[in-house]
Amino acid sequence: MLLKPLLALFLAAAAVWTPSAVAADAGRGKLDYGMCFGCHAIGPHARVKVGPPLNGVVGQRWATYRGYDYSPGLRAGGAAGKTWTVATLNDWLKGPRDMVPSTKMGFAGMTNTRDRADVIAYLDQFDASGHKK
Repeated sequence: MLLKPLLALFLAAAAVWTPSAVAADAGRGKLDYGMCFGCHAIGPHARVKVGPPLNGVVGQRWATYRGYDYSPGLRAGGAAGKTWTVATLNDWLKGPRDMVPSTKMGFAGMTNTRDRADVIAYLDQFDASGHKK
């Protein structure tokens, strides 16, 4: 008899679950960012690698780093005014090709919600010049 109320409570909790509901840890995010570093630089001297630098990415409009040739899907999103919010970054890190099928990014995605939240918290520390806020 207790099963139905517990199931209802679980479903209610799942309905309000968002990436921001996870207590993000930028320190853990720095470690998780290690899987991104081969393609994306961050910091005051960041340059284009395989992908664009990620300085100031949280809150930034899509496809705006000068000197990087973005995929058509990302350019279209930027032209439409889309920005990298916590929610869009979470979706992107979950599965870039699910979000923008034409992306050049070969990363398959991060399945762990906490890892994504931690990486976003780490990225959010950096302003557009690559300095910590």
